[in-house]
Amino acid sequence: MVDWFQACVLALIQGLTEFLPISSSAHLILLSHFSSWQYQGEVMDIAAHVGTLMAVIIYFRKRLWAILFGDERVLLSYLLVSAIPLGLAGLLLASWIDSNLRQPAVIAAASAVFGVLLWWSQRFAREQSLSWRSVGIMSVAQVLALIPGASRSGITMTAGMWAGLSKSQAASFSFLMAIPAIGMTAVYGGIKWWQQPDAVAWMPLLTVVVVSFLVAFVTIHWFMKWIERIDFVWFMHYRWLLALLILVSL
Repeated sequence: MVDWFQACVLALIQGLTEFLPISSSAHLILLSHFSSWQYQGEVMDIAAHVGTLMAVIIYFRKRLWAILFGDERVLLSYLLVSAIPLGLAGLLLASWIDSNLRQPAVIAAASAVFGVLLWWSQRFAREQSLSWRSVGIMSVAQVLALIPGASRSGITMTAGMWAGLSKSQAASFSFLMAIPAIGMTAVYGGIKWWQQPDAVAWMPLLTVVVVSFLVAFVTIHWFMKWIERIDFVWFMHYRWLLALLILVSL
């Protein structure tokens, strides 16, 4: 059973790393692998994802209104299509990935390799309009986020910049893509929990939702405010350091 302190730590990690290009799944897997804490369970996973989902919806609420009812409705088609490759790959590969890729060595390799690609792609960042081409590239790249350590936000921003979007354009659409992506993750976790239900401790559960929401909201706000001034080389260095620490610990 996850206690209150563990719930806070898990929610803090999820909220901070879900939208930064450093892989939330990698940090959560490593926490359970290298500590005495047991895996938090499907219910806590769902709660953490619900918190971050609420954060991105509320942060982009005005733009989502324009997408649904205003002059940006073309983005609704983009977002729906962007979820298809990830959804299909998840259905086909999720069980195999859970069994074979949730290993520290895989996380270390993915963290290092995709960190280099993130840094390298920023040289292609321009100010092109979002198009079916850039959406298609980002959607296919999002499938690679199923690899622990790749980072969903990192790989989609990498693809977006490679396709000619600016840093802020790539990050903005990447975060909007998170809405159907995180939604599918929560549904998948919910189905797994329904098949083998765990006991639910409501206070830690509520703590995870609230803390992950608050931390994710602040993280999105900070990242979008400063993204054009940030050199992604710092994220690459962090990912290299993370990979090195994993390999040394092994």
